[in-house]
Amino acid sequence: MKPVTCDILIIGAGPAGSSAAITAAKMGMDVLVVEQRPEIGVPVQCAEYIPAPFVGQLNMGTGFVVQKVSKMRTILPDGSGTEMAAPGFMIHRDRFDQALAEKAIDLGAGFLLSTKAAKRTEKGQVIIKKASGETRIIGPRIIIGADGPRSRTASWCAVSTRDLLPAIQYSLRLRAPMDHTEIYLSPEFYGGYGWLFPKGETANVGLGMKHRNAPLKGIRPLLLEFVEQLRKTDKIEGQPLGSTGGMIPAAPLEKAVYGNILLAGDAAGHTHPVTGAGVFTAVSCGRMAGRWAAEAIKKKNLGLLSKYDHEWRDLFGRTLDRAREKRRIMEREWTRFDQIIKSCWIGFR
Repeated sequence: MKPVTCDILIIGAGPAGSSAAITAAKMGMDVLVVEQRPEIGVPVQCAEYIPAPFVGQLNMGTGFVVQKVSKMRTILPDGSGTEMAAPGFMIHRDRFDQALAEKAIDLGAGFLLSTKAAKRTEKGQVIIKKASGETRIIGPRIIIGADGPRSRTASWCAVSTRDLLPAIQYSLRLRAPMDHTEIYLSPEFYGGYGWLFPKGETANVGLGMKHRNAPLKGIRPLLLEFVEQLRKTDKIEGQPLGSTGGMIPAAPLEKAVYGNILLAGDAAGHTHPVTGAGVFTAVSCGRMAGRWAAEAIKKKNLGLLSKYDHEWRDLFGRTLDRAREKRRIMEREWTRFDQIIKSCWIGFR
């Protein structure tokens, strides 16, 4: 089978992958994106909040925006808490991901859906496999792995984002409109938190926390209890309209460049270790990865790829490392919840 060649093969069509594709395609690269899901952005695995300045930076319009939010309330078990300004937007995450992919396609990037990167050969070629069973061999000059927290691409580099937290979310009807997000901290939510994020007439109600045994199934009973508590406050009503779940990286990789492979987004642990937020860093790091991949190809110098590690570390490394240290404190001292939580959670700074 004759290999299909391209400049850059991007594995994963989430925010990091599509952002890398946009940037590289703008720079004249022959870009191919493979995504194992049949529909980009589905199922949604996100609380769907993004900060307000980020929307303006995207230059993609607001077709994916549901509503504005102005602040974040953090609520402790006794009902006390704090409030901080947190202007942003609740979005349709599936539409957001699709808008990024469409922008990349408009710039000339190719996309293959229902297609997984099955194997990397000793020659550096990638065998991709469609859901139909058809296989192809891709011969890229550079690979960008943006395939999530359980990244196959990362496994080719003998690394992984092993520190993963399970999260589950329900969609429920709101009894009244809300203009703020709510975070619920509790000793029962080991190393994590519950949330209620308004989304028009509904709300995303979820729970993310550390759990060693059967992670997703293990936290579901706690989420159901949390939902019942919120019902008693008259904030939500009815039965869940839908649910989703997934794993959130809780620590960044030390580096994200391995030979001609770059990792970005969840595949590189580019999420905040305490809050779990990752869309902004995924887009930013995807752009960096796409730009440095294109520069390396244009200048015929793979050594330039190391600049990607320098750049994302310069921009996000200190913040992520500080948050990782706070997470270590949270997990180590969780039995002293009342004493440590205010020094670890961003809402109390």
